[in-house]
This record gives sequence, C-alpha cells and structure tokens, in this order.
Amino acid sequence: MARLSSFFRGLFSFLGTTSQAEDRVAAYVMREHRRGRRLSEILDDAYVKNRLTPQQCERLLDREDVIHAIGHEEVQAVRT
Repeated sequence: MARLSSFFRGLFSFLGTTSQAEDRVAAYVMREHRRGRRLSEILDDAYVKNRLTPQQCERLLDREDVIHAIGHEEVQAVRT
C-alpha cells in the first residue's frame, strides 16, 4: 500500500509546484519593481522572456508573493 501511495504522490508531484526558474524570475521581478521599474517593463526584459514560457509568465502573475510585492492593481493592469 505504501508503494502505491508513493507512486501516485510521485506521479502528480508536479501539480502545485513551481520550477526553480520561476522562483528566480519571481525574485528578479520583485527586486526590479522595488528599484522603481514598472511590471510591464520588467516582463519585457530578455531575462524574463528567455526563462519563462507565456504560460509560466501567467502563473508568475498568480503567485501571492508577486502580487503582494507588486500590487494587485498593477498585476491586473498588465493582464488587460
């Protein structure tokens, strides 16, 4: 039974997790925003575009730590 639960836990381990690349880009986005840059400008950086797919970038904008650091209004403005 333990092997079966371990198998399923491993099989679906990717759900609800983030990659190290996403974590690094999130830290970059928050750092650059603290330096005074706008979110839309940061997301156009080659650093971000070379490391995240459009889907990962959307997920980045769903992260609570990013929303808290950037502000809900600015995140919403970038999405529209």
